[in-house]
Amino acid sequence: MRNAGILLPVFSLPSPYGIGTMGQAARNFIDFLSDAGQSCWQILPLGPTSYGDSPYQSFSAYGGNPYFIDLDDLAEEGLLLPSEYKNISWGRRADDIDYGLLYRRRYPVLRRACGRLLATSNDDYELFCQEQAFWLEDYALFMAIKERHGGGSWLNWPESDRLRLPKAMEAARNELAEEISFWKAVQYLFFTQWGRLKTYANQRGISIIGDLPIYVSSDSVDVWANHEQFQLDEDRRPKELSGCPPDGFSPNGQLWGNPLFDWEHMKKEGYDWWLRRIEFQFKIFDIIRIDHFRGFDSYYAIPKDETTAHRGCWKAGPSIDFFRTVNEKLENPAIIAEDLGFLTPSVRELLDYTGYPGMKVLEFAFDSRDGESDYLPHKYPKNCVVYTGTHDNDTIQGWFRSAPSADADYARRYLRLSRREGYHWGMMRAAWGSVADLAIMQMQDILGLGSKARINVPSTLGSNWRWRALPENFSPKLTKKLHGEMALYGRLPEEKDAGKEMYYET
Repeated sequence: MRNAGILLPVFSLPSPYGIGTMGQAARNFIDFLSDAGQSCWQILPLGPTSYGDSPYQSFSAYGGNPYFIDLDDLAEEGLLLPSEYKNISWGRRADDIDYGLLYRRRYPVLRRACGRLLATSNDDYELFCQEQAFWLEDYALFMAIKERHGGGSWLNWPESDRLRLPKAMEAARNELAEEISFWKAVQYLFFTQWGRLKTYANQRGISIIGDLPIYVSSDSVDVWANHEQFQLDEDRRPKELSGCPPDGFSPNGQLWGNPLFDWEHMKKEGYDWWLRRIEFQFKIFDIIRIDHFRGFDSYYAIPKDETTAHRGCWKAGPSIDFFRTVNEKLENPAIIAEDLGFLTPSVRELLDYTGYPGMKVLEFAFDSRDGESDYLPHKYPKNCVVYTGTHDNDTIQGWFRSAPSADADYARRYLRLSRREGYHWGMMRAAWGSVADLAIMQMQDILGLGSKARINVPSTLGSNWRWRALPENFSPKLTKKLHGEMALYGRLPEEKDAGKEMYYET
């Protein structure tokens, strides 16, 4: 079945409170998706972010980002008074995120809400804590100890806390009981709102595509509480770091800095750590995109003291053995494989074995130096997901301004683009008109925005993960036009097919 969707991070939703949340604006966006003939909403990881604000560097592989908790919804539940948050300045610009300001001002508001939640008996909260104890207990303890140490990385904590010595942990649980309860309450509020939002999306015929980073952050509860799963030295510091080698996308390569998995240890335990993680993701998402899929076949290891990715080397990953276990335990899960970059024969074999759809990115298709690219639409298989660009790419309009002139000319000729309409519409139509089972567009590209709306520039800090849409972006005119394009290219959900011709307009 042919479907389409839109990639828009939760943080990019409109909101008067500094960042996108899981409240009314999110429900409005779901309505927009449904009315525009879309089937999927793709988001970025939902975890609580650390230094650099990247959703791919989170304090927890399970936890939710406290910033995404909607304050208006908390007020409706009686957990906040409007005067406690409406009169606060959450930033100067409605289309940008000031993370420093959020860090200083959001938590005092959330503490008031959590204080009211914890002041009364709540069976739902108690049940949540019991059901999620397998990750929540360690997460709340980790965050409470981190707060005690001024927010510093656990790698720099005193030895007793860093190594989780039993007496130190027992003392922390007693001394920090109130703080631990706060972090549990925050997660309860997050997942209560997320559960309602996902239910709303599914009721409107929208499936949510979540994003599962292959790696976890060094400064995370996942490494602190599960050190045996990673390649660490006796001081519990990474022996080598994750990344990818230099290529046309990044001349110095990318030094991500995550610790690497101890795949031999994981295999002996039946990959239980990974299975729990993936099972959890399928409880909160309908479809999962696994980031850096090729890292399961072979992974790039960079010496820990390097400042670039030049001196790394490839090492063997778990490959087919891992995904055989995943498919047996989870019964053919709905997974999208992020298979971008240089693919070796063994990576292609792994993708074929799993049967997961891979990704095609149109902005990668027009390198005039390399002949015909596999990213050109006439070479697609049906079992793939096509994007014009991902969160790591420039917008379409930005790409045409920054790409080598020969590449841009190639794209204009191949796609038969019209400057009058805007190059973005021509490129998106090529994706929608392809044989790919699923076509996902970035919201910035649907709006025809330039490079200032780019989500992320890999290997840079300070200006990423900040772009936000405005309420007026989701207009009835755009809704109708998108619905018409879905009808034209056979991507309307089945129940919306009837009478589709009436929606199309040139």
